[in-house]
Amino acid sequence: MAEHNDDLDPVETREWLEALDGVIESEGPERAHFIIEKLIEEATERGANIPYSANTQYINTIPVEMEPPFPGDTTKEHKIRAYTRWNAMAMVVRANKHTNVGGHIASFASAATLYDVGYNHFWHAPSENHGGDLVFVQGHVATGVYSRAYLLGRLSEDQMNNFRQEVGGKGLSSYPHPWLMPDFWQFPTVSMGLGPLLAIYQARFMKYMQDRGMVQTEGRKVWAFCGDGEMDEPESLGAIGMAGRERLDNLVFVINCNLQRLDGPVRGNGKIIQELESEFRGSGWNVIKLVWGTKWDALFARDKKGILAKRMMAIVDGEYQTMKAKDGAYVREHFFNTPELKALVQDWSDKDIWDLNRGGHDPAKIYAAFKAATDTKGMPTVILAKTVKGYGMGSAGEAMNITHQQKKLDIDSIKQFRDRFGIPVADDQLEKVPFVKFEEGSPELEYMRGHRNALGGYLPQRRAKAYALEVPPLSSFDTLLKGSGAGKEYSTTMAFVRMLTQLLKDKNIGKHIVPIVPDESRTFGMEGLFRQVGIWNQEGQKYVPQDADQLMFYKESKDGQILQEGINEAGGMCDWIAAGTSYSTHGVPMIPFYIYYSMFGFQRVGDLAWLAGDMRTRGFLLGGTAGRTTLNGEGLQHEDGHSHLISATIPNCISYDPTFGFEVAVIVQDGMRRMYAEQQDVYYYITLMNENYEHPAMPADAEAGIVKGMYLLKQGGAGDLRVQLLGSGTIFNEVIAAAQLLRDDWGVEADLWSCPSFTELARDGMAVERENLLNPLAEPKLPYVTQCLKDTQGPVVVATDYMRLYAEQIRAHVPRRYVVLGTDGFGRSDTREQLRQFFEVNRHYVTVAALKSLADDGKLPRAKVAEALAKYGIDSTKPAPWTV
Repeated sequence: MAEHNDDLDPVETREWLEALDGVIESEGPERAHFIIEKLIEEATERGANIPYSANTQYINTIPVEMEPPFPGDTTKEHKIRAYTRWNAMAMVVRANKHTNVGGHIASFASAATLYDVGYNHFWHAPSENHGGDLVFVQGHVATGVYSRAYLLGRLSEDQMNNFRQEVGGKGLSSYPHPWLMPDFWQFPTVSMGLGPLLAIYQARFMKYMQDRGMVQTEGRKVWAFCGDGEMDEPESLGAIGMAGRERLDNLVFVINCNLQRLDGPVRGNGKIIQELESEFRGSGWNVIKLVWGTKWDALFARDKKGILAKRMMAIVDGEYQTMKAKDGAYVREHFFNTPELKALVQDWSDKDIWDLNRGGHDPAKIYAAFKAATDTKGMPTVILAKTVKGYGMGSAGEAMNITHQQKKLDIDSIKQFRDRFGIPVADDQLEKVPFVKFEEGSPELEYMRGHRNALGGYLPQRRAKAYALEVPPLSSFDTLLKGSGAGKEYSTTMAFVRMLTQLLKDKNIGKHIVPIVPDESRTFGMEGLFRQVGIWNQEGQKYVPQDADQLMFYKESKDGQILQEGINEAGGMCDWIAAGTSYSTHGVPMIPFYIYYSMFGFQRVGDLAWLAGDMRTRGFLLGGTAGRTTLNGEGLQHEDGHSHLISATIPNCISYDPTFGFEVAVIVQDGMRRMYAEQQDVYYYITLMNENYEHPAMPADAEAGIVKGMYLLKQGGAGDLRVQLLGSGTIFNEVIAAAQLLRDDWGVEADLWSCPSFTELARDGMAVERENLLNPLAEPKLPYVTQCLKDTQGPVVVATDYMRLYAEQIRAHVPRRYVVLGTDGFGRSDTREQLRQFFEVNRHYVTVAALKSLADDGKLPRAKVAEALAKYGIDSTKPAPWTV
């Protein structure tokens, strides 16, 4: 049997190829492509097995004859790029002359032309005529963006001199950080992989907003800049299949393929551009390879046999990197390594060979690629742009493995940089590495401003506020405030769903609500919303659902309101961030409620949760089936006893663990007030349980305490023996039961305090401590916890469904003996009763802890504690739950 590449009939082969050439010449490549596809289809139908290859040759996707004319002034743009490159380098070098703040030169050096073409010709700012494009700037190239803003007069020299020195209020953040520069940066991108993931869901959310009539997004694009090394992050490629499936033609990825990671080659033994081409094309993307610059065109025109393209395909990335770190003579010897290849450049000097450029440094090629991307319909586009890392750094790091870490340049390297880009800095000034600017009225400055004015204004820019929403008053949720009534039970999850259903019907804010769920709607009792508001799908519903004859059938709709992400917590989180920042990106505030298994929240997507804080996201995260002992049967990888500890690490995340429906109502309504009426840049994390029980009515004047994190639910009766019992979430019910046991079995009275947020209580305590520290002559203030407990009697005992550290946060502010019970250790599969006994947080353990505290205070004989252990069947020899 002949090998696949053996040609059994070269004459016939030539006839086919000549026929194909004729079609291309007479009718164009699109017709030829159609014919080839039909031939493959016919062969497949006749039983031929034709494997699919997603790769093309290692050349530019757009042929020379298809390139549009470059509309810019190449001379002016070259000079602008030169100044931008210099200032980007200078700000890092200057900062590190007297500090150790670090910085990066090489990444922007490789990407400067890509950004320059975008800013000059493509990226719209928000204006009356355009909603604005969203540009995800690659984190390590922030220096170049600052440099361009400085040339335009948007940043001062004082700010440039304080790069990465922000504490004094003058500096520029190390990377794109909306929290630190709220009027400048839109998207935090330096946690690699998150930028590409977020960009995909921002593009998708644009379609959602358009379909729902909330905002006009036609003509707007999302541009995501990434590094080729960054594509190793699972998040970078994790959603490209969804982007292809959803045909997000408003999305453009630009991957800067400089062939280097932080430490060395990305694919030293392979070709990252070829690898990414197959990944994206197989996922339904339009792939534009931008590999070679204009100076290669003459060689391709000379090559009539295709030997140049074959040689390009044969060389691996590690060799390409080495060649760019050498010189023209080295390239002549190692690239043009056969007599035929040498003949192509026999009349070229070594300098001519060295000047052969890569596509990502050629403005005309970049313009052609960007224009093709903006004109593409029906699919997202990825541009794979080949560049040189450290371009222009010469012997200081161009195409060298060390280049990413370069933050200091010696005087010779600075001189090389100056000479290469023609920067007007005299030799005696080189040591200072001065910034350069264009004079007011200069042709270059007028050119920059003119192009930005034509595109609607400056970028990056961020909208910090939108219009306020009219939030319904707390009284609107009266059914939750009144409690469940005797004998009626529901969970806090259902309390939330009732509230959400009511909000969706609200005439003022209902259309702004964005319910987001993973593939767990029925777990959270939300399937009723399918019929009510529908699941958004830009194609509508092309099938009759299996449950069409039922009241709550699975309904997808083009104007649906629910975002349902399937089994995809990261996708749901990106939905939530896109909706929660809509006030900034679209000027329209949206109120996202994303509910998920609490265990699969902060633990699984913690980096996105941190990013949400940086990005000033507003909205609600609902951790459903929360708690380590509340979720029946699920076990170790499902039972959450620590999400509140992780949420506490995010400064602008406000977290609560409510027990009762009225607490849920108060917290959500207050959150809406803060985020959508007052437009505070915070977001809420609320844990919800799936355990049903009776809910009391809200006590009088409890609202303020609920928000602060602690209020008195019920005061105990008169008696000399007294304890203060605290709790949150569903375990507070065990605390309430313990109070009854203490009274009935031991004659001890208990005051019951619900503590929906130990984190907020701890933050209040820290704030008061700091104020007292810095104002020693003023009357010391008391933390809120101390105020609540100072006039009470007896030791303080707390139990929650979370690790002890959660409630330990307030220890410093509790004025007396403080005993904490919690659920440290791995989860277990069992019933709630068994789990609470195992983790030692049930009513019996709370009772024993209270008695032991009284005994330690000398109020009870210790024998009473031993008696209680025996009475409740507690085994003193049982191993601690966190040790087994």
